[in-house]
Amino acid sequence: MRALIQRVKQGKITLTDGTISGQINRGLLVFLGIQPDDKEEDILYLVHKIVQLRVFDDEAGVMNKSVTDIQGDLLVVSQFTLHASTKKGNRPSYIRAAKPEIAIPLYGRFIQGLKDQGLPVETGQFGAMMQVDLINDGPVTIWMDSKNREY
Repeated sequence: MRALIQRVKQGKITLTDGTISGQINRGLLVFLGIQPDDKEEDILYLVHKIVQLRVFDDEAGVMNKSVTDIQGDLLVVSQFTLHASTKKGNRPSYIRAAKPEIAIPLYGRFIQGLKDQGLPVETGQFGAMMQVDLINDGPVTIWMDSKNREY
């Protein structure tokens, strides 16, 4: 399971029909890619790391506070392209990304895991074409992969 996390001042997901699927103010925008072999332990690892990730400034201007500390928002977007393979040719292969029947339940459990931490969570719509609008704060962008755990 891979997550690309961006610290944002605001974020919004708009579906192609103009409907706003999710919208947040200060917090984290999480792009989530799921692989076929991802399990509950991958969800638990990423949820724990994301809610504890100290990327918000404290009173001294040092990145020392988490999204939990600042009572920030979370916006989660499914993103199978995080598992793109560009090894051969110029057209990415997405064979490493989980099929919807595997990914949708894991995506739902990931979102529920974040909600269980007491944080407001908004989402995109799984499998839909979406426009992602954000104001990146910093910019601060962090890459995490549950198969390459760093504690």
